[in-house]
Amino acid sequence: AALLLALQVRLVMKAHSFIRENVPRVLSSVKDKAGTVHIPRMSQYLYFLFAPTLIYRDNYPRNPTIRWGYVATKFAQVLGSLFYAYYIFVRLCIPQFRNSSQETFNLRGLVLCIFNSILPGVLILFLVFFAFLHCWLNAFAEMLRFADRMFYK
Repeated sequence: AALLLALQVRLVMKAHSFIRENVPRVLSSVKDKAGTVHIPRMSQYLYFLFAPTLIYRDNYPRNPTIRWGYVATKFAQVLGSLFYAYYIFVRLCIPQFRNSSQETFNLRGLVLCIFNSILPGVLILFLVFFAFLHCWLNAFAEMLRFADRMFYK
């Protein structure tokens, strides 16, 4: 459910950017009674939907070729990060709460479980951040020949 919500938020943000960039252009063409109104092509919109950016432009800088080895490396890093996060979760987080579920409830046990899970939880968050925001988006940027890779600026 959280993944579906995140995808919907991304699509709403992209639709907002598309409308914000194109409506003033169309309205100024209508106001000036220009003969032609520049409306983006469907291919431009589809490219924008899959490109790793939230700012719509008619044209983006493009690389001349796709480095398939780089794409494979990034997808391998995504898989490695997810397997490592799963390993940390199974080995460090689940045993903490499995033992506490067999005992009667006490506040001390709950606090100990939470504090013992903080470090693995933070490590899992870093791994998911690295897997999605760095590896996944860079792999799709390379496959789309998207040249502007300033994700962190």
